[in-house]
Amino acid sequence: MRTTVPPPEPHRQGRTRAVAAAVAVTVLCTGSLAACGQEAKGGSRYQPDAGKGGTVGLAMPTKSSERWIADGQNMAKQFRKAGYKADLQFGDDKVENQVAQVENMIAKGHRLLVIAAIDGAALTDVLQRAADAKIPVIAYDRLILGTENVDYYASFDNERVGELQGTYLAEKLGLKDDKSEKANVEFFAGSPDDNNTKYFWDGAMKVLRPYMDSGQLTVRSKQTKMSQATTLRWDGGTAQKRMDDLLSKNYGSDRIDGVLSPYDGISIGVISALKSAGYGTGDKPYPVVTGQDAELASVKSIIRGQQTQTVFKDTRKLAKQAVRMSDAVLQGKKPKVNNTKDYDNGKKVVPSFLLDPVSVDKSNTELLVETGYYAEGQLK
Repeated sequence: MRTTVPPPEPHRQGRTRAVAAAVAVTVLCTGSLAACGQEAKGGSRYQPDAGKGGTVGLAMPTKSSERWIADGQNMAKQFRKAGYKADLQFGDDKVENQVAQVENMIAKGHRLLVIAAIDGAALTDVLQRAADAKIPVIAYDRLILGTENVDYYASFDNERVGELQGTYLAEKLGLKDDKSEKANVEFFAGSPDDNNTKYFWDGAMKVLRPYMDSGQLTVRSKQTKMSQATTLRWDGGTAQKRMDDLLSKNYGSDRIDGVLSPYDGISIGVISALKSAGYGTGDKPYPVVTGQDAELASVKSIIRGQQTQTVFKDTRKLAKQAVRMSDAVLQGKKPKVNNTKDYDNGKKVVPSFLLDPVSVDKSNTELLVETGYYAEGQLK
């Protein structure tokens, strides 16, 4: 990663020593990039003032989702425990807010930035300023696009998330066991400005497209492209309006059997539309509805028999991994990664560490209690 913000200009004697030290570092690094903590394709750069202390900037996208609040608070707590100060900011889903917050963090001389981008392609200019100030950047859960100035990426295996959702939908609709089984489904995708949207979609389509090709799955709206199914800012209200429209135009006398939803907030909006259309009764039960993030409202919905499934991503583990990576960078070391080929942001393949997601439905919600993610009383 890039080096940290340099200290104020030293006196002439200090400058002379700094030049001599820089020459020595250059000689050492000429022999071995790895010895100076730099990856050949854009990992971290040598940090002459490596060590503990200083402030880390945490730029989270919004407070409208409980998971982002938890992510930010978990990271702030763990950074403090690791010996750093934390500046936690939320962008309220407004790109201009997040850009201004990151600019302010750079101006304050924060040693490192952890950013969960609102719009992955909108940070190019501000991250160039971070690079000019020698501030490393960790992309958190959402890959930052179109810039060389992102050093590492911490997330879950996002294509696997989509595979879990698609597999669950296919299994619950009986498509795998009975080749004569047919079902009507509709697809929702995440925000078009979030790079994860593509991975979730590709993972789900890897499972579901063969059933569409065989005629077992029918999408009555014919909206089978990701661009037709995206939900700006992952907004539940936007999803509800689209679901209202899909039902009114395509399901007059026919019922819908399944809905691929990539996120719990979208799922809640979908279920609200379904309820308004008369679903949720003995004669007209809810279709299979997937989700992601195991948000409390959706877990309760699953227990009540409304939403059917969610994908649990233990964000405490993700926060811990981001702190581990950041701490390594700030100490002049190379963080551990487990993926160096799949996350191309258009300018570089960003070295990444991916965690495993878990499918959760009514049969295993106790997992969320056993892991301490929720207290038992919260699920009642």
